[in-house]
Amino acid sequence: MSKYKYILFDLDGTITEPFLGISNGIKYALNKFDIKMEDNETLRKFIGPPLRDSFREYCGFTNMQAEDATKYYREYYSVKGLEENEIMPGMDDVIKQLYDEGYKLYLATSKPEKFAKIILENLGLLEYFDIVAGASFDGTREKKEQVIEYLLEQIKEKYDDFSIEQAIMVGDRHFDIHGAKYFNMDSIGVTFGYGDYDELKNAGASYVVEEAMGIVDVV
Repeated sequence: MSKYKYILFDLDGTITEPFLGISNGIKYALNKFDIKMEDNETLRKFIGPPLRDSFREYCGFTNMQAEDATKYYREYYSVKGLEENEIMPGMDDVIKQLYDEGYKLYLATSKPEKFAKIILENLGLLEYFDIVAGASFDGTREKKEQVIEYLLEQIKEKYDDFSIEQAIMVGDRHFDIHGAKYFNMDSIGVTFGYGDYDELKNAGASYVVEEAMGIVDVV
């Protein structure tokens, strides 16, 4: 019998392939500053960390510019970008199988919570999640450990017998692994997203898998 009961999932790069929507939103936002970015390698770096941090790091924006860029990005994303997501190969089967086997499934994402719920609903996956936790629009809750803390508080309120030893985080970037480690939680790094084996293992992932069904094998 598995020691895990509560399975936390990242969204972008783990459950979904988000590149089209995110990259188009970034381009839209940067166009407001008369900046053209066509380098897919740089655009891929925006997937995972909080958006404001990425604008500062990869575009050299000030805090105010990063804030404005984030607002512009959301102008696009809230209308078109939400529709530009696909399910990572096999992840729908993983989610359904774990749900059917009685595991409690959760989302912990640095994407705004409202957007995350819409995306899961559009993909037909929202019904499988016990709680969806995401970032706040104002930036006060956007780093992965902040989102996980917010989620764990809700789980503890719902289940008196919850213990961190029964929880495991699934994600594709070091942000997910570090977020789990912050709470002494086990983690599964997936290499089919936006982080490679070295990034995930160096971050301290408890397990690293190459395919979606590897998550079921670990759990």
